[in-house]
Amino acid sequence: MTGAEPLLHRRTITLTARQEDGDEISVEAELSDERPWAEPAAATVHRMVLAVRVRVTDMVVVAAEADMLTFPHAECPLIAPAFDGLVGLSVAAGYNRAIQERFRGVLGCSHLYELARLLGPAVVQAAMSANVRRRDAGEPANGPRATAGVLNSCHIWAPDGVGLRKLDAGWNPGTGPRPVPELHTFERP
Repeated sequence: MTGAEPLLHRRTITLTARQEDGDEISVEAELSDERPWAEPAAATVHRMVLAVRVRVTDMVVVAAEADMLTFPHAECPLIAPAFDGLVGLSVAAGYNRAIQERFRGVLGCSHLYELARLLGPAVVQAAMSANVRRRDAGEPANGPRATAGVLNSCHIWAPDGVGLRKLDAGWNPGTGPRPVPELHTFERP
C-alpha cells in the first residue's frame, strides 16, 4: 500500500463529551461515510448522529436521540426512534449485550448501532475526565478507584492487572506524564 491508489471510501466517526448540569454528561457520536470520487451531490452516503445524556452516579442513560442527516433510502430515518431504547440502560456492566439485543441487525440500523457500541467506552472516558476535572477544581470527586469503570476492558484493567495495582500504590488518574509510568514508580520500598 503506497498511498498512491485511488481513494474509494472515507468513514469518519467523532465522539464529543460535555459536562451537563448536576452530575450528568452528554456524549454525541457522529458517523460520516463519503465517496471522495463521487460528484459532490452524491459524495456523502451517511451522516448520522446519536447523542446520549448519562447520570454519572450510576452511569445510566437518561436521554437519547438519533438523527439521520444524510441517508441512502427514504425509509432509513424510520428506525431512529428505536434508539430511544437506550434510555434506562447502564453504560457499565451488560451494556454491549443490551444494545445487541435491542439494535443489532434488522432490529436497528448498522450505522447507529455502531455509534451506540462506541458510546459506552466514550461515556466511561468522559466520566473519568469529569471526575479529574472536579478534583482539580477542589470539588468533591469520586475516589481514584472510580476508574474501575474500565475494569476488564483490556489487559491493563484486568482484575489483577497493573491499572488497579497502580491505583492501590498511590497513582492518581489524570495526573503526571503520559504514558503513566511503570508500576514500580508508585510502589513504596
